[in-house]
Amino acid sequence: MKNLFLFLVGNLVSISAIAQETIIAPTVIDSAYREDQIYVGLTFHLLTDLPGEVTQKAFSGGFHLGFIRDFPINQRRNIALGAGLGWSINTYGHELFIGEDEEGKTIFRDLNARDIEYDTNRLSTHLIEVPIEFRWRTSTPETYKFWRVYAGVRLGYAYFLKTNFKQDGNQVMQKEVPEFQRFRIGSTLTFGYNTFNFHVYYSLNPFFQDAALNQSEIGMSTLKLGLMFYIL
Repeated sequence: MKNLFLFLVGNLVSISAIAQETIIAPTVIDSAYREDQIYVGLTFHLLTDLPGEVTQKAFSGGFHLGFIRDFPINQRRNIALGAGLGWSINTYGHELFIGEDEEGKTIFRDLNARDIEYDTNRLSTHLIEVPIEFRWRTSTPETYKFWRVYAGVRLGYAYFLKTNFKQDGNQVMQKEVPEFQRFRIGSTLTFGYNTFNFHVYYSLNPFFQDAALNQSEIGMSTLKLGLMFYIL
């Protein structure tokens, strides 16, 4: 009985000591923290450098998802470099018809100039992207709410491309457009506080190369404006 009593007392003392250590022990601060490594974004697209009288029409937007490895470069860890891998889906509504003739050559037409009635005329792309960023923020190991300014470039490859023209009784879809530049590059700027961050992307190369509409070069580019959300 005595041995059992000593055993129980010993265990109670041990449990009490552990509890005190749990209560008294200070919160562990991660001095080697990293920030904003998963991103999700929604953007609205403005088409630029459109040829002739071609204009943007209907909704144009995108969804972006990816992972960025954060590499702090100063002791405070509020300045960092970021590089990662992402996926992006984009759609562009416009008045430039893209088709193909009997010889397989691409046809470009201005739907507005020809006064053609149609329901849909859209260019869609899916991209694998590599974001590279220079990052400044007011973060500390103790807070998850801070100001941020991230600037960089985004390299991409459009592994999927589709044009879709649809009118009553007729539909034309193209998945191969030789003039379209599948390798994409754009400059990016993201800034904001806590959850809501404004995102700007400006394409540095045009969609089309060696393409013409009525003897005028077709370039077409995009400016993306939207919101970016980050998860640690």
